[in-house]
Amino acid sequence: MRIRAARRDDFEDVSRLLAELGRPAVTPATEEDCRAVYEKQVFDPDSHHIVAEDDHSVIAFASVHFRARLNHPTEEVWVPDLIVTESARRRGIGRALLEEIEQRARDRGCHLIQLESAYFRAEAHHMYRQFKMRDLGKAFYKEVRG
Repeated sequence: MRIRAARRDDFEDVSRLLAELGRPAVTPATEEDCRAVYEKQVFDPDSHHIVAEDDHSVIAFASVHFRARLNHPTEEVWVPDLIVTESARRRGIGRALLEEIEQRARDRGCHLIQLESAYFRAEAHHMYRQFKMRDLGKAFYKEVRG
């Protein structure tokens, strides 16, 4: 297993993993817009997309965004997406991604890592707790339609 920065040509694999995570699937109608966002973020210094690959394919993905908060002089890391494909779980890949994220946060002088996870992902929550992360609250959302 190897961890590396995501590349432009990883779009299909990353999209597949995000769908496995429960995110909306990329469709022919949304592919062009989704690809444009992905490619913009791949080159954005404030967004790090990280993949893990085995000998055959991309098996894990983490989306890492550095953001400023009004009440801190340093940035925090926000991880909206972290997924290891079902067949590759329980092999330390998620932990390796978290360690990579933490190292990038340290290198950049960040004060906090904040990660989103759905309620039903109890196995992932166990891993996050083992990584010394705490469950601090709830996230609320509302879809906005034009």
